[in-house]
Formats: sequence, C-alpha cells, structure tokens
Amino acid sequence: MRNNNTPVTRYFLGFAIDKLLVIGSIITIAIATLYPFNFSIPQNFSVGEIFASFDNTSFFNDQVNNVLLFMPLGFGLASIFQRIKVKALLQIPLVIIAGASLSFSVEFLQAFLPSRSPTPADILNNAIGAFVGLGCFYICDSHSFLKIIGSIENSYFSNSSKKTIILLVGYILLTFGIGMSWQNNISLSEWNANFPLILGNETTGNRPWQGYISQISFADEVVSDIQIQRILANQNYLFKNQDLLIANYDFNGKNNYRDKTGKLPDLLWQGELPKLENSDTVKGVILTSNSWLKSADSAKFVNQKISKKSRFTVITTVASANSNQTGPARIISLSGDSLHRNLTIGQEKQNLQLRLRTPITGQNGSDININVPNVFSDTDSHQIVITYSKAIVNVYVDRYDNVYRFNLLDLLPNNQKVFSYAITFLPLGLCLALLSIISKRKFHLNRLILIIGILLPSLIVESILIHLNDKNLSLINLAFGIFFTACTALFLQVRTALLSKNELING
Repeated sequence: MRNNNTPVTRYFLGFAIDKLLVIGSIITIAIATLYPFNFSIPQNFSVGEIFASFDNTSFFNDQVNNVLLFMPLGFGLASIFQRIKVKALLQIPLVIIAGASLSFSVEFLQAFLPSRSPTPADILNNAIGAFVGLGCFYICDSHSFLKIIGSIENSYFSNSSKKTIILLVGYILLTFGIGMSWQNNISLSEWNANFPLILGNETTGNRPWQGYISQISFADEVVSDIQIQRILANQNYLFKNQDLLIANYDFNGKNNYRDKTGKLPDLLWQGELPKLENSDTVKGVILTSNSWLKSADSAKFVNQKISKKSRFTVITTVASANSNQTGPARIISLSGDSLHRNLTIGQEKQNLQLRLRTPITGQNGSDININVPNVFSDTDSHQIVITYSKAIVNVYVDRYDNVYRFNLLDLLPNNQKVFSYAITFLPLGLCLALLSIISKRKFHLNRLILIIGILLPSLIVESILIHLNDKNLSLINLAFGIFFTACTALFLQVRTALLSKNELING
C-alpha cells in the first residue's frame, strides 16, 4: 500500500513539517521585508497617500530574491493542499493568491517603514515565487509527478505528429519572445522622475567633488557622429544648435545658473555660498567640498524624456582640481541620495566613472561600473560627450577618435550572468521536457525535438542580443543557455524514467 506522506508531510515533534515550513516561511518573509520594524505613521496620512507611495521600481537582484523568498511558501502550501486532497487545478490559483496576498500585506506595511519602499512589481515576483515553489513540490512528490506525466503522455497532442510540431513551433516562438524580453534589462524606463540635477555632490553632501564645470547639456537622442565631431571641434556649435537639446546650462558668465532651454529649474547653491570673485572663472563655475549646485526642483522634464526613449546624450566640459578624488566624487548627478540615482558622472582618482540606472545595474547604478581611464590625470579642461542607447555606452573625451565603448550586457558580473541565463533557460528546459514527453511514442520526432529544443534557444537568444544590442558573440553565453536547457529537460526525463521503473517493480 502506498504511503500517503509526501516528502515534506512527515512529522516533527507532532507537527506536520509542511505546516512548519509555511509558518517558518511567513516568519522569514516578515523579517526579510519588514525588519527593523520601525513603524511610524506618515505625515498627511491617508489611504490615497499610502497607495501613491507604491511607485518604486524593482531591479534584477530584487526580482531574483523575491522569487526565491516565496518558493518555500508555495512548496509548503502545495504539500498541505495535496494532503487534504484539494484538486490539482484548484491548488494553482490558491497558491498564487496566497503568495500575492501575503506580498501585498508586506508591501502595504512597508509604507509605514521609513527604511522601506513599497514596490508593486514585488507582488508579481512573490506570486511567481510561490507558483515556482508549487512546481518544485510536484517535481519532488513522486506520486503527483507521475500522475501529471501520465496525463501529458495521454493528452490530446500526443497522438498527432502535426499537433506536436505545432507545439514545437510555439516553443521556438516563445524563445524569440524571451530573447526580446532581454531589452527590458537595459531600458531606462525605471528612471525616477523626481530626482534633481546636482553638480559637485549628492543631496546628502557626502560625495563632494572639487573642480570646474563650464557647461552641461542633455539630449534625449543619440546625436549623430557628424554632430559629435562638430561639438568636439567647435564649442560654439551647441549655442547655434539649441534645438538638439532638452536642457543646457552655460556657466561662462557671472552667476548664470539658468537652463537656456527653459525646461529645467534654476541651479541653486548648496552648503556654503562661494565667494563671488572665485565662483566664476574662465574655466566655468568652481565647485568645492563645501559648495555645490542643485536644481531648485526635480529635473522632471529631462528624467521623463530620457526614461521614455531609453537613450540620451550628455555633453559637458569639466576640469578637476585634484587627481586623487574618490567616492566616486560626484561631478554631475541625477540622483535622490548617495544610494539612488538615474545617472552619475563621477571621478574615481584619475578615472571618469559612470553609473547608470537600469534593471541590471540596480537603483544605484553600481552593479556595473563604467570606468574611462586617465581622464583626470591632469587639471586641464576636458570636453566629454556621453551617449547611451540599447545597452551601448560611448564616451568621447576631447576628440572624436578618442572614444571608449561599453556594452552593459558584456559587462554583466558572472553571478548575475548565471542567474540571468538560468531564469531565461530553465523555463525553456521545462517546456522542452513536456514536449519530449508528448512526443515519446514517436521515437524519431522525439529525438529531433530534443536536439532542436536544446541547441536552438541559446542560438536564438544570443543572435537577438547581437543584432539588437551590437553585443559580442560569447561562446560561454551559448554554453550557459545550452547547459540550463539540457539539464532541466534531461533531469525531468531521467526522473520520469526512474519513477516509472520503480512503480513497475513495486506493482
């Protein structure tokens, strides 16, 4: 007679382990998301204000952590539902609703925590995590696993080669869709519209830079190569072509801190008011550890325009007063504080360092740091043009031919790259395993599906990234895709074969 206990519905000190798992998961989630529990009632408290605070964004590392955090909850709930004989089709919405409800409760409570920020995307990621946990339970529980496999083997599609081929085409189309979704990882749509423009520091005053800035301009397009050549060859070019820009500050004049396009607010002195005789020179406005500039209000127009198009050009002329400044010392920032930014151009000793907010670089833009060497090896003025589009950053220093090119996708840290490819190809491996089970009775078609299904997705995703993002071909990335797809598909096939054999032996 079959033991009704699932792998987690054993008992410990008289308590069902799946119940302990759910309780432990809830406690862990509460600590991870609400600690240090310093709750306070916000000023002008109202339900509308609370829900208005749900305007924060989620980044790659947050998304991974939110999925992993809720997986044990989904696993435990699935075990409980299985034990009390809840129908399999009903378990799926129940687990998703439970995960989403707990997540919403946590996000709502975070609105009362000064140290936390409620994020709507976290609710979706947590619900996905609970669903993945349910899936892991069904893979681990042999009886449930074999029951599902049997249903798939005897499904409507398994008796027709044409229908199986249609599913294979759908699998390939899904691969294209997943490949295209990588564009979201390098989008600027997560930019915060409420960040101000700051020159020479952060709003917190703890990342000062000493030097001169004579001009700073923004465009919500990548200006053409010819225009970049003219900008670098003739400093007056921008003055005659203001239509290229969405903001332009020129500091070659006394106390002239007004955006010439009229789109952004005036820049105001922060810290100590500088001496007038030293505040403006031929090099531009001087910024010190005690004096910096910040826009009177948020730079909303620039933030929104660049966020909408996910591309920009920044043009500036700067001169460092010290080649050993670190932090990086903030030269130009669109940021809220030292840990939250849209864009920062900084100095790290002799190097120019660029931080850019995207889903893969994080809310501080520091998960991928872009360094241009030896820009500040002297105290001379340097004209800098920075462009960004589709993961490509170009930094021109003084001359058009002195350009540094970076691709964010090529700069992904190894741990993040592994996670990215795992998230992309593990679901494809699961789909391939299901396709293989459906075509099990058709030996030649089954082998063809496995070969195509393992090799093609990695080639498709890499080709999309190369075509759309001008990314370098990476054999390692191809290997990652093939590895995760093959391991998932083959693992499920081997598990199916072993469990089926054991069931035959045990009668």
